[in-house]
Amino acid sequence: MTRALDEARAAAARGEVPVGAVVVRDGTMLAAAGNRTEELNDPTAHGEMLALRAAAQILGNARLGGCDLYVTLEPCPMCAQAISLFRIRRLYFGAPDPKGGGVEHGPRIFAQPTCHHSPEVYGGIAETEAAALLKAFFRERR
Repeated sequence: MTRALDEARAAAARGEVPVGAVVVRDGTMLAAAGNRTEELNDPTAHGEMLALRAAAQILGNARLGGCDLYVTLEPCPMCAQAISLFRIRRLYFGAPDPKGGGVEHGPRIFAQPTCHHSPEVYGGIAETEAAALLKAFFRERR
């Protein structure tokens, strides 16, 4: 989660919402990314999506079985569905997102009968630090 927090800080420095994500397999980091929606003019360029895509390219496989995803904020519904499609083994996230989350809040993607793969989910990892990054970012913009 430390590297995901680093990615979130880097995203904030670029003017992006500070969310960072890291894909790990067998204790080795495959990919890391932070949000780049503004930079790329792409609303799908969330840290999770970028890290998942990069890991799939590295492995040469659209399925990331045996891989774990660390992300600083509860994934949104789009990212939660991608996590399912990529077949992530475990999801570790920092701060919950009552407004925009899709795992423990909102549509709860992994609990839907149409969801074909549900990872193990562990929330609250480095929650205080992840939440502080987000609060500081939005405080500066208001």
